Amino acid sequence: MIVIARHGRPALDRHIWINANQYIDWWAQYDAGGLAEGQIVPNGLIQALQACKVIVSSTLRRALETAAMAAPGRDVIVDPLFVEAPLPPPDLPDFILFRPRFWGVVARISWHFGNHRGQESRKEAEVRAAKAADWLIAEAMKSGSVGLCAHGWFNRMMRPHLLARGWVCVYDGRDSHWSHRVYRPRPK
Repeated sequence: MIVIARHGRPALDRHIWINANQYIDWWAQYDAGGLAEGQIVPNGLIQALQACKVIVSSTLRRALETAAMAAPGRDVIVDPLFVEAPLPPPDLPDFILFRPRFWGVVARISWHFGNHRGQESRKEAEVRAAKAADWLIAEAMKSGSVGLCAHGWFNRMMRPHLLARGWVCVYDGRDSHWSHRVYRPRPK
């Protein structure tokens, strides 16, 4: 079994208006920051991770805090293989202002079409997603089950690789904060 969870809700304010260059700074703060206080971990996620023999997390603070809250007291393997794919915005004039959520959409679309501003490209991230899926499968086959606390987009990037390698999504909790999916080997 493989459980793949998205981190909890980050503390950083998403209700501000910023330009592309400010979004670069905002995203850096998002990557460095942790979770908003007062969140309650869904019981379904806690139970799913309790069933896992191994817990893994991205190196980013929001994923680490998610692992600590959703799998309290457990040892966690921390691996940069599972960090979020970058979100560099296109180089637009400073008078163009959007909220961070909309910048995320604009940045993801432009990244998809080749704008990576010197960061990891889409092609490179796809190769990393394949390696990450292979790592999770190998660990699940070795230990019996593995739970990952990571990030929305990169989690989605691993999905086609898991499916292509014979794993089936048996529970789909979607993509919101604290959500998770459960994968099992396809029955023979």
